[in-house]
Amino acid sequence: MRFATIISVCAAAATAVYAVPVTKSEILEKSAAGLRLIRLAEGADPVWMTEDEKLELMRNQTGFFDITDVSKLDRVKSLKKAPAVEYPAPSHQSEIKPLLDTLSIPNMEANLANLTAFNNRYYRSSTGADASSWILDTVSSIAAESTASAALFSHSFTQSSIIAKIPGTSDGPITILGAHMDSINLRSPTSGRAPGADDDGSGSVNLIEIFRALLAAGFTPTTPVEFHWYAGEEGGLLGSQDIAASYADAGKEVKAMMELDMTAYFQPGTEEVVAFMTDNVDAGLTTFAESLVDEYLAFGYVENECGYGCSDHASWFEEGYPPSSHSKPSSARTTPTSTAPPTRPPLTAFRGLIRWSSPSWGWRMYMSLLPRYPLMNMFTCACDL
Repeated sequence: MRFATIISVCAAAATAVYAVPVTKSEILEKSAAGLRLIRLAEGADPVWMTEDEKLELMRNQTGFFDITDVSKLDRVKSLKKAPAVEYPAPSHQSEIKPLLDTLSIPNMEANLANLTAFNNRYYRSSTGADASSWILDTVSSIAAESTASAALFSHSFTQSSIIAKIPGTSDGPITILGAHMDSINLRSPTSGRAPGADDDGSGSVNLIEIFRALLAAGFTPTTPVEFHWYAGEEGGLLGSQDIAASYADAGKEVKAMMELDMTAYFQPGTEEVVAFMTDNVDAGLTTFAESLVDEYLAFGYVENECGYGCSDHASWFEEGYPPSSHSKPSSARTTPTSTAPPTRPPLTAFRGLIRWSSPSWGWRMYMSLLPRYPLMNMFTCACDL
């Protein structure tokens, strides 16, 4: 996740480069030469950049969309936004609360250890592709004795995204829970060490554990529920753009999309709360999610502006779908490069947050911080709406 500070001079330059739309032939020609088509701000014309120039944007914490691949598609993009939805008050507490006790921190620790063992999960590296295969194998094993399924979603680059599906008792709008599974070392992307324990190994293992707990409980949603692990988020929301565009082009309805990005480590001395993003999200869905924090959690929430192109929920918003996104507050972040090698062992974040809670509810409330809130979101949306 990048909490973007848009560089005004770059945005101005991007606006000046193209007075007319970029043609498909130009896109094919320049992308074949290794250039990438980058959009730096909402409404700004895109600009061509080299991979090195794109990497410099990341180093400067500048948010962007790399729209090269989706711009190659033959599509008529609808500008229609999802209609406003009135979400119900939280309910099904009696069904939901027993599920919370089945969520396992040791499972998340073990899965995070496996994810961070890859040298990096860079979207153009072989280890990034290996990490995709590991997630697929893990969730496929979980789904083996159920009606759920999992598959890779291939892209133009080396790494694949992963989509796991729990079918509903009827067809209908899809509820999506997402996280990005890639990581990057901004000094040496292809070969540099980038464990990405928090950004976004944390959200990725949240999804794996929630998926496991729901299937173990025999969860059958009314309408389909999907889990997405996105490739190439750090490179300009590449994986989520491909998937959101494909869903829009296929006419798929999405009830709600919820993004988990950086959900574990808090800088010492900062308040541990859920931070909801306020831009590129559906306001009604975000308000509903905040009501779930009030209902189920022993701590509060804050609202942060995420910035342009900061995480994968923005890809869904771009296609007119209703997303929400939550993370830790910007004040709880440690370094500008969250995917750089950590200054402490990756699993310390789990144990530290368990100790943070008062003795009366201890580690159980930590589970609510890491996976419980998204579980509430998904379960309530899938069953109540």
